[in-house]
Amino acid sequence: MKPDLGDLSAFLAVARAGGFRGAAKTLGASPSGVSEAVRRLEEGLGLRLFNRTTRSVVPTEAGRRLLERLQPALGEVEAALDAVNSLRDRPAGPLRLNVPFSAARLVLPSIVAPFLAAYPEIRLDIVAEDAYVDLVAVGCDAGIRYDERLPQDMIAVPIGPRRQRFACAAAPAYLAEFGRPEHPRDLVAHRCITARLASGAMHDWEFEREGRIELVRVSGPLVIQPGAAFDLAIESAARGLGVVMIFEDWLRPHFESGALVPILEEWWQSFSGPFLYYPGRRLVPAPLRAFIDFIRRDASSATA
Repeated sequence: MKPDLGDLSAFLAVARAGGFRGAAKTLGASPSGVSEAVRRLEEGLGLRLFNRTTRSVVPTEAGRRLLERLQPALGEVEAALDAVNSLRDRPAGPLRLNVPFSAARLVLPSIVAPFLAAYPEIRLDIVAEDAYVDLVAVGCDAGIRYDERLPQDMIAVPIGPRRQRFACAAAPAYLAEFGRPEHPRDLVAHRCITARLASGAMHDWEFEREGRIELVRVSGPLVIQPGAAFDLAIESAARGLGVVMIFEDWLRPHFESGALVPILEEWWQSFSGPFLYYPGRRLVPAPLRAFIDFIRRDASSATA
């Protein structure tokens, strides 16, 4: 029996994603189509490759053995196709990036449109989430993260602004009612819009001035999960709910409109900008190579 390469790819995608829906998103197919491909493979082999429940899809012993041998083999097939694709006049095909919400909001908007205009045959697939993921396991070509979260075995390329700051702000009406904090420690007595980390821990606010670090445990009427809910935090602060702390560039339009006022600006902490990172494989897919070259040219023109 000679399994179809598409069925083998479907099996690998399900194993990586841990389910048929996740695999379908990776492959750009329907869950039923992926399920049918795996069923054909199992029938052809005469072996069950996954144990399926309503909550999980886990490889059987046969599935694990096939996965161990299949991943490097299909990796070679992908590398061969990448090599052929690189000979095209114009790179084409999918490019899947895993990025934090801050990058989707602050870094990519100025890059995506001109990049896709330059490479119309590339299809860009952006997955926005703040949790760190295994790029290979989730079927992404590359990701964006900050240097403290970059895996050591990845290749990293600067993307976007090279310095950023966390900014602290409140609405004029809030400051008129509760007063303006003059030192980070004053925030203990203020209504702050706080964030809870994925671990469940509350996020302390960190300030810095002349090399001196101030960590403040703040509290207030609204707690959010970092990521997509940052917009809710900012809009709530603009309506006078309390003090907010987030990326300066995210708050800049609200400073310009007057909806929010910068506070404790001399204590705002700066940090290095994000990086595009990807596995150190022998051959980089042509769409990813085009994206890397594009952001490098963009960075060079910005500093010229």
